[in-house]
Amino acid sequence: MGAEIVAGGVHFRVWAPRRARVQVVVAPGEAGARRVPLSAEERGYFSGQVEGIGAGARYAFLLDDDEKPYADPVSRWQPEGPHGPSEVIDPSTFAWTDAGFPGVGLRGQVIYEMHLGTFTKEGTWEAAARRLPELKDLGATTLELMPIAEFPGRFGWGYDGVCMFAPYHHYGTPDDVRRFVDRAHALGLGVILDVVYNHLGPDGNYLRQFAHDYFSERYTTDWGEALNFDGERSGPVREFFLANAGYWLDEFHMDGLRLDATQSIFDSSGEHILAVIGRRVREVGGARTTLIIAENEPQETRLVRPTEKGGYGLDALWNDDYHHGAMAALTGRSQAYYSETPGTPQEFISAAKWGYLYQGQRYAWQKNRRGTAGLDLAPAKFVTFLENHDQVANSARGLRLHALTSRGRLAAMTALTLLMPGTPMLFQGQECASSPPFLYFADHGRDLAALVRKGRAHFMEQFPNMAHDEGQGLLDDPAAPETFEKCKLDPEDRVRHASTLAMHRDLIALRREDPVFSAQRPRGLDGAVLGPEAFVLRYFGEEGDDRLLLVNLGRDLHLVPAPEPLLAPPSGMRWQVLWSSEDPHYGGDGTPSIESEEEGWFLPGQSAVAMRPVMGGGRGGQG
Repeated sequence: MGAEIVAGGVHFRVWAPRRARVQVVVAPGEAGARRVPLSAEERGYFSGQVEGIGAGARYAFLLDDDEKPYADPVSRWQPEGPHGPSEVIDPSTFAWTDAGFPGVGLRGQVIYEMHLGTFTKEGTWEAAARRLPELKDLGATTLELMPIAEFPGRFGWGYDGVCMFAPYHHYGTPDDVRRFVDRAHALGLGVILDVVYNHLGPDGNYLRQFAHDYFSERYTTDWGEALNFDGERSGPVREFFLANAGYWLDEFHMDGLRLDATQSIFDSSGEHILAVIGRRVREVGGARTTLIIAENEPQETRLVRPTEKGGYGLDALWNDDYHHGAMAALTGRSQAYYSETPGTPQEFISAAKWGYLYQGQRYAWQKNRRGTAGLDLAPAKFVTFLENHDQVANSARGLRLHALTSRGRLAAMTALTLLMPGTPMLFQGQECASSPPFLYFADHGRDLAALVRKGRAHFMEQFPNMAHDEGQGLLDDPAAPETFEKCKLDPEDRVRHASTLAMHRDLIALRREDPVFSAQRPRGLDGAVLGPEAFVLRYFGEEGDDRLLLVNLGRDLHLVPAPEPLLAPPSGMRWQVLWSSEDPHYGGDGTPSIESEEEGWFLPGQSAVAMRPVMGGGRGGQG
């Protein structure tokens, strides 16, 4: 499919079953434009070779008697956007230097989600590549890129992509993407790409001009027409998206994919397309380890179960339950979809032990049961986070958590997130208390922009404070360039909020280097509620080399008496502070004695403390 450079020219192939004739026009719109008819093949394909052209040639397809040229559905590059011509790209000319990079497995990962357009002021691959050493220094191990498939306009989140094989032209060229990935690999950073296989965007989507069969009328999504993975003539559609999944690994050396909103990828055929995508990714990855993460709102755990046991064979799932409980605990608000997770200590103990909080119980907000059984799943299969692109933008003003809660509470919850046995994820700028907000932005034409603005306002009405004119007045216009510009990270935050950055760096180092916190063992911890907003997690190490994580989101707590066996040190040992959110280097006020013979246990308010056993009895605290 698409444009492939061959001896003497370029070979073109396109699937257009609704058309009787297809021509490729080379240099469309120019005086020397050439029209070359393509030959019809079986099953609606057309192909042919054009001599005397190569990489850099612009082209488009003419369908039947229509004089409007259309971009190649599998174009590798749209230098003028989705409404313009495609460009022939030769991916073989890039000189990769990452032959020794082993890929990315699940265990031990610290994921960093980023949006290329706002990660730097320039909003380019080249500028982002210059910042990669900072992420390596932070301790991130894998970058998760928000979608980059070509979409219309000057800015957007990327979830309305329409040219699925073409990297968004405002960020840079295809080789700029390759240079970014190559540089990341040189630093030991993996890169996975967020892809959208549940719908296409409303503007610049010309697939229907080639084949109605790309889309299904059997299903509906919240964002556009569902894709046809199981209906009549779905075979070429399935192959289109399977080719796309493999393409990002093959030609750009991505280390895996994050699959958006998989609950809206519908397939009733014998083998679900998600399972086939997983297999294709593994095949293309070859000797390199690959990572596939799914977003799935109904929390279907079969996505990460082995294919031989009826699962889809993916690696991990986003854990919204954990985020929602954390938001309620940090902000005191429990509205809309936060209403079913009030943020109690037991929730965080259960999340650390079992991942999803809802595994089949009734979920009143949706008036239905939510989730499926997952008590047997490894902790690493649950991606845990306090911020992501969606949830930050859903705070109306797009404020980061540090602006919505206290320093102490956020530090304690950050410690929990980064030391839990799940797979932690940070959203860009979170590590340095990003001053700019992150808002919803999408550059559409006037009519579509008005619909998007209305739809966004309607979505936010589920929050009571946003269900009236005063609250609606807080929303920024998604189509306004200033909305996009104000979301760009400020590099000065790394200096301005150096204490927050140091805390994240130290916690990630502790997670990586400590043999107990890094183990991520199933059944490797237990927990107990210690107070209205306080709890303890005990991580079980080898031969009594355990760890404690004490989290107190509320007031100072004196535990006298303390009849909780998880607080007891191993025989002949005492507890010593290993890490504290009250360290002055993090903006704290210093850590008092946590446990002593005379006074029992004392948990400072709005703090977290990690402890390890050391030989001898006597006082606890920092030793």
